[in-house]
Amino acid sequence: MTLPHKASLAPVSDRPNQIAPPSGPLICPAEDIFDSASVNAQLSGAFENSADNAAMRAETVRILRNAQKTGRKTIADAFDARPFDARPLTRTYTYLTDQLVGTAMRVASEWLHPLATPTQGERIAVLAVGGYGRGEMAPSSDVDLLFLTPYKITAWAESVIESMLYILWDLRLKVGHASRTIKDCLRLGAEDFTIRTAMLEHRYLAGDKLLAEELDQRLKSDLFEGTEREFIEAKLQERDARHHKQGERYMVEPNVKEGKGGLRDLQSLYWIAKYIYGVQDVAELVPLGLFTPEEFKTFVEAEEFLWAVRSHLHLVTGRATEQLTFDMQVEVAARMGYKDRAGRRAVEVFMQRYFREATRVGELTRIFLTKLEASHMKGAPLLERIFRRRPRVKPGYRVVRGRLDVVDPDRFLSDKVNLLRLFEEGLRTGMLIHPDAMLLVTANLSLIDDDMRNNKEARRIFLDLMLKHGNPERALRRMNELGVLSAFLPEFEHIVAMMQFNMYHSYTVDEHTIQCIVNLAQIERGELIEALPLASSILEGGVNRKVLYVALLLHDIAKGRPEDHSILGAQIARKVAPRLGLNKSDSETVEWLVRYHLLMSDMAQKRDISDPRTVRDFAKAVQTVKRLDLLTVLTVCDIRGVGPNTWNNWKATLLRALHAETKRALETGMEDLNRANRGAEAKKALRTALENWSKTDLKAETGRHYAPYWQGLNLSTHIEFAEMLRALEHSGDPGAMEVRLHPDEDRDATRACFAMGDHPGIFARIAGALALVGANVVDARSYTTQDGYVTDAFWIQDAEGHPFEASRLPRLTQMIHKTLKGEVVARDALKSRDKIKKRERAFNVPTHITFDNDGSEIYTIIEVDTRDRPGLLYDLTRTLAAANVYIANAVIATYGEQVVDTFYVKDMFGLKYYSESKQRSLETKLRTAITEGAKRAAS
Repeated sequence: MTLPHKASLAPVSDRPNQIAPPSGPLICPAEDIFDSASVNAQLSGAFENSADNAAMRAETVRILRNAQKTGRKTIADAFDARPFDARPLTRTYTYLTDQLVGTAMRVASEWLHPLATPTQGERIAVLAVGGYGRGEMAPSSDVDLLFLTPYKITAWAESVIESMLYILWDLRLKVGHASRTIKDCLRLGAEDFTIRTAMLEHRYLAGDKLLAEELDQRLKSDLFEGTEREFIEAKLQERDARHHKQGERYMVEPNVKEGKGGLRDLQSLYWIAKYIYGVQDVAELVPLGLFTPEEFKTFVEAEEFLWAVRSHLHLVTGRATEQLTFDMQVEVAARMGYKDRAGRRAVEVFMQRYFREATRVGELTRIFLTKLEASHMKGAPLLERIFRRRPRVKPGYRVVRGRLDVVDPDRFLSDKVNLLRLFEEGLRTGMLIHPDAMLLVTANLSLIDDDMRNNKEARRIFLDLMLKHGNPERALRRMNELGVLSAFLPEFEHIVAMMQFNMYHSYTVDEHTIQCIVNLAQIERGELIEALPLASSILEGGVNRKVLYVALLLHDIAKGRPEDHSILGAQIARKVAPRLGLNKSDSETVEWLVRYHLLMSDMAQKRDISDPRTVRDFAKAVQTVKRLDLLTVLTVCDIRGVGPNTWNNWKATLLRALHAETKRALETGMEDLNRANRGAEAKKALRTALENWSKTDLKAETGRHYAPYWQGLNLSTHIEFAEMLRALEHSGDPGAMEVRLHPDEDRDATRACFAMGDHPGIFARIAGALALVGANVVDARSYTTQDGYVTDAFWIQDAEGHPFEASRLPRLTQMIHKTLKGEVVARDALKSRDKIKKRERAFNVPTHITFDNDGSEIYTIIEVDTRDRPGLLYDLTRTLAAANVYIANAVIATYGEQVVDTFYVKDMFGLKYYSESKQRSLETKLRTAITEGAKRAAS
C-alpha cells in the first residue's frame, strides 16, 4: 500500500508508552529492561529511510529483537543474583512483553496501516488474557492475546493484526491469539470454560480502551453473574482430571505447573475467588474471611517458591519446560543455592522443600473450598447428596456439611489425647475431617509432648488407627499432612517429604511408607488374592499384625542419613516399638525386621536361589518360619510400595521360590537342599515328560549334564534344551547352533535358549547379541555338557520391562544369529546404542565390586554394583572372558539407574578365586571396562 507522507504522523518518539509497568516491584529498574525513548528514537530514524512496509517491519523486528535480548539478559542476571524473587521476576517479564506488544501494535496501526479518519467499525483493542493477562509470566510463557473489535472484523483490522503477529512471531514469541467481537466472547465463553477462564483474566494493553471496558462490563453482567456454582464445579472437575493425568504430588518428577500441589492449583483458587468476588489480588481474600493472615502468608510463600522453580526451569532449558525431571532438579537446586548436607545431596534438600510446599498448597485448597461450601457457593459433598443421612458421632463432635467437626474447641483441647481421637472418629464414621478441625489440630501440635506419647490411651488409639478400621491409609496420610504423625513420632519428621534421588523410587520416603501400609491393608481385605497368593495365604494363616504394621511404619525411618539406614533404623525401632506399647518379644521382632528388611529382596534378586548355599544362608538368618512369613509379607509390601510398576511376576516368582525352599529347609532340615536329591527329582520329571523318547536317548540326555544344570533350570527349560541338543546332533554340522525364544509369562520375561558347541567367550557374545536387539537381561544361566556343548538360558525384557511381543521374536532370532556368526560385530555396533539418556545423567552411582567365596559351595560370587546402561553386561562378560574366567550364571537386579550384576564364576582350572591378588587384578579390569564404557555412553 502507499504510505501517507511521514510528516503527517507524529514521530514515534513523541508518543508516550500506552502500557504502564505492572503494579508491584520489578526485579530490576524498568529503564534497564526496555529503554522506550531509545527504541522510539531508533524506530523514527529507521522509518525515515524505509521505502515500504516490508522494510519497516524488518527494521521494527531488528530494533525490538536487540531491545528484547538486552532486556531478557538484564532480567536473567538479576534473577541469578536473587534466585527466590519470583514475583518481581514474573512482573518484569510481563512488563518487557507489554512493551514489545505495545510497540508492535503502534507500528502496525500507526505506521504500517495508518487510518486518517477511522470509522466506528474500525476500532480495535488488544487485550492480554490468561496468565499474561494476570501479569504472571515465566521466561518462556506463552503470550496470549485477544484482538477485540466492535463488529465483524474489517480489512484494516485484519491487516493490523496480521502485521502485528508477524512482528511478534519474528521476535520468537509464542503467541496464542484470537480475534473476536464482544458477542463472540460471550457466546464462546458460555460454551467453553477454558475460554471463560482466559477472559476472566483479561487486561487492556493497547488500542480502543472504551471497547475493552465494554467487554469487561458485559462479561460480568451477561456471563459471570449467576453462574458461580457452575464455574466452581467445572474448575474442580478440571483439577481432578489434571491430577489424575499428572500423578500425585509425591511423584518424584513432578509437573510444577499442572501437577498436584502445583501452580495451577493456586491459580484455580484465584480464578474462583475472582469469578465470585471480583478480587484483583489474593490478599483481598483475607478481609473476606476466606483466608486468615497466616493462610495468606502460606499462599504467598508457596506461590513464590513454585514460580521461582518454574522460572529457573525455563531459563535452564530455554523453553517452556514444566516437568521437574531428574537432570533439571540438580540444575535448579544449584541455581537456587542449595548445598549438600550430611548424608544428603543438595538436590534432595531442594526437593524436600518442593514437596512440603506442594503439601501446603493442598491444605490451602481444602480450607478455601470448605469455606466456599459454608457460603453455599459449592455443591454439597457427593456422599451427603447421595445419602442425606448423617452418621451418628460421639459426644463432642458434630457433622458440618458431611464432615466431622469439633463442637467446643476449648473442651476438645482440654484432653490432648483428643488430637488422636479425632482421626479415630473419622475412621469409625467413615467421614472426612472438617478443615476447621484440621486447623485446630495444626495450631495445637505443641500439646503432643512426651507425656502424651507415653499415654496408654494415646498408644492404643495410634495402633488401632493402623490395625482396627481397615483403612489406615486415610488416617496416616492426613496425620502426616497436618504434622500429627511426626509430632507423635518425632523420628518420622526427618523423612517427611524426603525425596530419594534415584529412578527406582517413585515416591517420597513418607509416601512410600504409607503406600507400603496401603498394600498390607489391601492384602488383609482380600483384594490381592490373585495378584499376591503367597502373601495373602500367609496373612490368612495368621501373623502378628501389630508387629507387621509397626515394622512397615519404621522400616525406612533412618533414610537420608550417612549411616546404613537398616542398621540405624533398627536402633530407632528398639526405642520406638516399646514406646508404642509393644512388649519385649514383639519389639525385638520389629527391630529384627527393620534391620533385615532388605535381606529377602537382595537374596531373591541378587543371588542364585537354585544354589543350596543361598537358601541355607538365608534360612540361618531368619531362623523361624514365623519370621520368614513376616519378612516375606513385609518384602512384598515394600517392593510394591516403591512405585506403580515395580512389582512384576519375575519378582513374585523369585520370592515364592525362596520362601518355599527356605520353609522346607526350616521344617524338614537342611539336608533336603543337597544337589543330589534335587538332581534325581529333576531327571525323573524329564523322563516322564519325554516318555516318547527311546531309553538310549533319554540315558544320553540325563547323563550328559553336570549336577548344577539339574537344579538351576525348571522342567520346561530342560525339555527345550533336550530337543535343541538332539537337533544339533542330527544336523551333523560342528558349527551349528540352536536359538529359541519363547514368552515366559510366569516371569514377565522372554526366555532365550542357546545351544552350540562350547568355546571361550560364548557367554559374552550372547550378551552382546542381546544388547544389540535392545534386550535387557534379567537372569542368565550357562552350563557346559560332558560331551562338549554349552547350554545357555537368558531371560530378557524389552526397554519397558515387559516380555517381547511374539511378533518380534523371529526378527530378534535372526539378528542374534547374525551376531553369533560374526556377521555383525557387537562391539562396534553397540557404540551408537550404548547411551545414557540426558535426564539420567544427573545421578551419582558409585561402583562397588565384591568377591564372595562363602555364598556358594563351588563358585566365587562377583557382585558388580554400578550405573546401568545398555552395553554394560556385554562389557563385563567380555572382560571376564578375556581374563579366562568361566561364568556359570549371571543374576541381574535393576533398580532404576542402578544395576547389580552378580556372576557365579570359576577360574580356568575350575577353582574359586581365593587369591587376593587375582581378585584385585580382576576388579581393576572390571572397573576399567565400566569407566571406559561410561565415557563412551556419555559422549
